[in-house]
Amino acid sequence: MEIKLKGDKEFDNIPSLKQKALRVNLNDDIYGTFAEIGAGQETVRQFFRAGGASGTIAKAMSAYDKDFSDAIYGHENDGRYVTEARLKKMLDHEINLIEERITRLKHPDKIFFTYANTVTTIDFAKRYKGHGWVGIRYQIEPYQEYNDIILHLRFKENDARLQQETLGILGTNLIYGAFYKYNEPKKLLRYLYDHLDQDQLEIDTINFSGPLYEEVDNRLMSLQLVKNGMTDAVMFAPDGNNVLPARVLYKKNILALRGSFRPVTKVNMDMYEKSFEMFKKENRVNPEKTQVIFEITLSNLRAEGEIDEQDFMDRAKLLCSLGQTVLISNFKEYYKLVEYFSQYSKSRMGLSMGVNNLIEIFDEKYYRHLSGGILEAFGKLFFKDLRVYLYPMQNEDGSITNSENLKVHPRMKELYKFFKYNGKVVDIADFNPGILNIFSRNVLTMINEGKEGWQEYLPPGTAEIIKKQSLFGCETEEVLHKDE
Repeated sequence: MEIKLKGDKEFDNIPSLKQKALRVNLNDDIYGTFAEIGAGQETVRQFFRAGGASGTIAKAMSAYDKDFSDAIYGHENDGRYVTEARLKKMLDHEINLIEERITRLKHPDKIFFTYANTVTTIDFAKRYKGHGWVGIRYQIEPYQEYNDIILHLRFKENDARLQQETLGILGTNLIYGAFYKYNEPKKLLRYLYDHLDQDQLEIDTINFSGPLYEEVDNRLMSLQLVKNGMTDAVMFAPDGNNVLPARVLYKKNILALRGSFRPVTKVNMDMYEKSFEMFKKENRVNPEKTQVIFEITLSNLRAEGEIDEQDFMDRAKLLCSLGQTVLISNFKEYYKLVEYFSQYSKSRMGLSMGVNNLIEIFDEKYYRHLSGGILEAFGKLFFKDLRVYLYPMQNEDGSITNSENLKVHPRMKELYKFFKYNGKVVDIADFNPGILNIFSRNVLTMINEGKEGWQEYLPPGTAEIIKKQSLFGCETEEVLHKDE
């Protein structure tokens, strides 16, 4: 975990909340508004209490009544108010008011900002912990185009008052970081947890935009959230932006494929296409409400104990370019992945995997930390309406291993038979036998060594993307010609 490191001077000398708020307040040029809905005015309170706020705070408001809020920010067609769309409307409205009401002629050096949040705290029955959207739109130079930092959080505390205080701390950290750490976005991300603990909240989505962050890749910032222990999983869409998993997965049928995708091969795509066709034919699976997820675990992103960020970016860019939705997770075991999906959907789920992955699932060593061992894990994995779609493996002698003849540990044989003959494991029968000898690691070696022929092992268009974007150490044709 990288959020707080004892003995690290960088973190031992964290400014207090009062110091952060006061530094912002004493900057004569920073001037803006606070609009907070759903959890009190906890962020602006930090700035009022610090002193010197009269030159910083133009306005603080909380439009709690829905009708009143609609009159200010507009009506929400879906009737939901704790959404990214609502937050953006708040930021748009408030920053426009500042520009309209404050003349640049009188205040030529002012840099404007708007901080906003729309939040719901824990309910009285304590069934829903609460969540919210938080954001800031701001400048660092007068007349500059605005920059946005927008994030989604989930509360973990069981008391509404504590959640309110947590939100106030997070908001203060965000405003301070936006103005004083904008040139180090990775550190800015870590500083959001100053004076906070992982047990208090989870940040599962963040997006940076605007002229300050033109070089920031939000997929890499997604990785930082998982790497820093701020969340267990993040998701990003084909357009490269981080997306809220709840929005993508809510009440959907989910088919997940786990892999290294380093790079994506014909085998990966054959597995995806064939399992997807089988999944869509299952009872109670509506193809219109089905989401396919390509998942990469953090353990597959490590190289010599450290995460190779460039390697991660290469995989992410390739999958996005192929139009896929990607999940980056901390889940080493499959049952944790299924539990995660179950937070958002009770519909049917499927896992598409190769023979070796299934054999690993039946290895007891992965479940020693559970009091119920492998039985507890399998209860969590298969108690939902879940099915495994198994892609076969070709052996050295040319024979095929599938669900009928794969070998698990003798102690697991009866357990495997139970799930197999209850229809929880099914073979992908209509596979392409001509590609079973393709392995990502071999293709990657060919790319790294500049060997010819690796393109034929990849899906159509994939090699062109790798060449064009210089992924996985592949040099572009322009570079090769230049070297000649």
